[in-house]
Amino acid sequence: MTQTIFRLHPVMLPMSSIRTMFKRVASSAGISGYPTTTSRSIVTAALTAAEAASQLQHTLVNKPVVRKQILDGNQLQKLSLTLGRAKLWPDMDVSRGTAPPVGTPLPPGYHLVYFTPSELEIDLGADGSDRVFNPPAPFTRRMWAGGRIQWPDLPLRVGERVEEVTRLVSATVKRRRADVGSEMILVEVEKQFWGERGLSIVDQRSWIFQRARDPLSSPSSTTATTQPLTSIRTATYPKSSAQDLPSPDDPDGPPERHLVWSPAGLFRFSALTFNAHMIHYNDPWTRQVEGHPAVVVHGPLNLICMLDYWRDNLQSSGQQAREVLYRATAPVYAEEAYRITAADTPAGGPASSLDRVAGRGEVRHEVLVKKGEVVCMRGDIISTNDPDI
Repeated sequence: MTQTIFRLHPVMLPMSSIRTMFKRVASSAGISGYPTTTSRSIVTAALTAAEAASQLQHTLVNKPVVRKQILDGNQLQKLSLTLGRAKLWPDMDVSRGTAPPVGTPLPPGYHLVYFTPSELEIDLGADGSDRVFNPPAPFTRRMWAGGRIQWPDLPLRVGERVEEVTRLVSATVKRRRADVGSEMILVEVEKQFWGERGLSIVDQRSWIFQRARDPLSSPSSTTATTQPLTSIRTATYPKSSAQDLPSPDDPDGPPERHLVWSPAGLFRFSALTFNAHMIHYNDPWTRQVEGHPAVVVHGPLNLICMLDYWRDNLQSSGQQAREVLYRATAPVYAEEAYRITAADTPAGGPASSLDRVAGRGEVRHEVLVKKGEVVCMRGDIISTNDPDI
């Protein structure tokens, strides 16, 4: 028998080729600055927050993104079901397979499930998020920070052809402390929704982008465990729930809404909004890469729940939402109990940017999303008396 022996001879690649190879691998994984030297990476120069913000602004300044869409009733029905609301409006049951008919107005905030991301999967970030308004690496950890929504006199309706115009407002560097390592980028965009009758919504959104974590040097606070298959088969998993209960501080006042979101409920909202951001459904990624103890409740989902609480418990007859100014301050996680509560605050203070019409009674409510005593989202909802809308 003849034995064939293969000998492998080392091939020396030039350093430039090695750098190029590392750059391609790191870029595809959303990683920068590895391996490191005393100054800059031999792979790619790690961008500072100021450089990343400047690069994003240079790419998108004066370049609005315009999209058009017909608002279909099926999307609206699926959102109502995801929220556990059999009735979209008091006289409109959508739980029996019938989508809202053409002409049905969208409740406040429900436009958030239209004009969803339209990128190919290959163009998504390593965390699954769409990257149209994302700064470059290493600032890849995105969280919804807050925003402001304004509603003029023309609510959007099912069947309406709508144009969305999105523009970058700013990309600025923020710090939690004085050290450079805590640098973040606050990205603000503005979306205008133009219906067939004119401007219907002005939606300003803010995201915070932090540096990517190193899972090896920063282990997650909670270690994921693998359950035996038998225990998974027999386990009972909680369902999403929302229940209004009397406020212990004011039993005669507006109730508190107690909520729990299950992983299945969060997955349904992710699917409805075509949002592949893995912190909302991928438990290993959320724990081991992002450092959260569980999958995260979506910021826009809490905003919609806040607005639903307002229209169920605080909205007076004839009052229409005109503006909400909100800020997310702490995350809420799947299977975690929290509540939405509100306290009336008198109108006053500086006028909103919305023009007020003489004769309209303005009412302002402060609404809080709270986990224990921790405020997770705070919103000021302004409404005016518009009985003809």
